[in-house]
Amino acid sequence: MLEDRLNEDMKAALKSGNQERLSTLRMLRSQILLEKKKDVSITTLPDPDVIRAFQAYAKKLKDAAAEYQRLGRAEDVGKLQSELRTVQEYLPAPLTEAESRELVRLVVSELNAATVKDLGRVMKEVQARAQGRADGKLLSDLVRGSLT
Repeated sequence: MLEDRLNEDMKAALKSGNQERLSTLRMLRSQILLEKKKDVSITTLPDPDVIRAFQAYAKKLKDAAAEYQRLGRAEDVGKLQSELRTVQEYLPAPLTEAESRELVRLVVSELNAATVKDLGRVMKEVQARAQGRADGKLLSDLVRGSLT
């Protein structure tokens, strides 16, 4: 499980003295703890919930890096991108654009969707099948393009 892997990686980073990586792993651990607080009966968070929490954290990092880039703070951008690379080690590989196109085409044909009125139904199914591995905006654009 991801939570166990994270704990082991934290121990390894602590032993090796890699403070930057350790700091990022501690932030990921705090994301897990925040999710656990939502339901106190949970002792170990299921992997899909861990992935969702990590994806939200990765999105925050990307947004912050873009803002620092806009402000011309290259040193901070570098730190955030390094942190983002560490977070991405725990996320599933994202779908490529071609895989996303194929997924959208498959769902549109299965649901017999033809008009933009079917957008919500198609998007719900596409996002469920993508399981957070694809960019929502890209999926939305692809679905809109296939429903004319």
